Amino acid sequence: MLMQILAVTAITLGSIRQRIGSSAVAAFGIVGVVIVFVAVLSIAEGLKAAMQGAGDPDTVLVLRAGSDTEMTSGFYLEHVRAIAEAPGVMRDAGEALASPELLVIVNDPLRRNGIDASVPLRGVLPIAFKVHDRVKIVAGRNFTPGRNEIIVGRAANQQYSGLDLGSTVRWGQNTWRVVGIFEDHRSISEGEIWCDARVAQPVYHRNNSYQSVSVKLASRDRFDALKDALTTDPRLTVMVMHQADYYAQQSQGLERMIRSVGLVIAGLMGIGALFAAVNTMYTAVASRTREIATLRALGFGGAPVVVSVLAEAALLSLAGGLVGGALAWAAFDGFQTSTMNLQAFSQVSFAFAVTPRLLAQGLSYAVVLGLLGGLLPAIRAASVPVVVALREL
Repeated sequence: MLMQILAVTAITLGSIRQRIGSSAVAAFGIVGVVIVFVAVLSIAEGLKAAMQGAGDPDTVLVLRAGSDTEMTSGFYLEHVRAIAEAPGVMRDAGEALASPELLVIVNDPLRRNGIDASVPLRGVLPIAFKVHDRVKIVAGRNFTPGRNEIIVGRAANQQYSGLDLGSTVRWGQNTWRVVGIFEDHRSISEGEIWCDARVAQPVYHRNNSYQSVSVKLASRDRFDALKDALTTDPRLTVMVMHQADYYAQQSQGLERMIRSVGLVIAGLMGIGALFAAVNTMYTAVASRTREIATLRALGFGGAPVVVSVLAEAALLSLAGGLVGGALAWAAFDGFQTSTMNLQAFSQVSFAFAVTPRLLAQGLSYAVVLGLLGGLLPAIRAASVPVVVALREL
């Protein structure tokens, strides 16, 4: 049986050159499906990577209890001081590494179409750069406290107009000067704009209030002690979570929606590719009816014929999947874009991520489509009576 399968499969694959036109149609159909499949799902992968990259395992985020985002949270200065005094907070030369942060939304046009987008403007104090120690200025300099100066994340610089180094922008009654561009391991914070919180507070009528407090842990095993101290402090009504957990929670809804849309689109295109594969394989079987009948008359069974047809379908779909995956990687991997975070009602900047796992999923999907497309023609090829098929000789 094995020798028959190998022999018939070799003959089948060797005859593909004689049917290169119809074979190419099936392969190109798979190429299109894989490109769409990988491209759409790479959006979700990129968003997930950006959100997860923002989570420092040594950093804890403190929000007001009941808040689902930073925008709905709020603290006054006395609350910030109580948080900074809690056990488990890292200290540097006696200074608690607790960063109170103000978050507001400003409108700035997208470079690609000029449409206004909601961009996060984060007001921070100098201590923030010790807490968020992965943030690095890569062009220009940091803002000077007390001045109307901003630093812009690398992704925000690429996505929004007027945020080039040295340029000035006007939001409301205030004019800001871009003095630096920063990076943060390609995380979501690279889509933000940072400024001095004490300058932003009067501009946006926030008095002496903040949205959240980011805290650097003295050690990772002190999280529970810090959480217990803050949640039992009568001066505070807070919830405490790892920064990574907060950003993962923020991305779940949007990521799920993108994946669902991507799978629906890929599924609809896959149906079209499936019909193309069925048609191609039926054509291939029809053109080889006499050849298959001759083999069966010589004693070859129906199973080797089925396997050979499925092998051809799998090979064509695999070739299409490889080409489609390569084209998707070349066109979309690292492509910078932005979308609306429906929970925070602000723009999120991220890059498409064509990962090896996603490419493997695309290839698997391609092969499954090919096998499904070849199944009925394979059964047809093996079930035609030999006498009937030989009449075509």
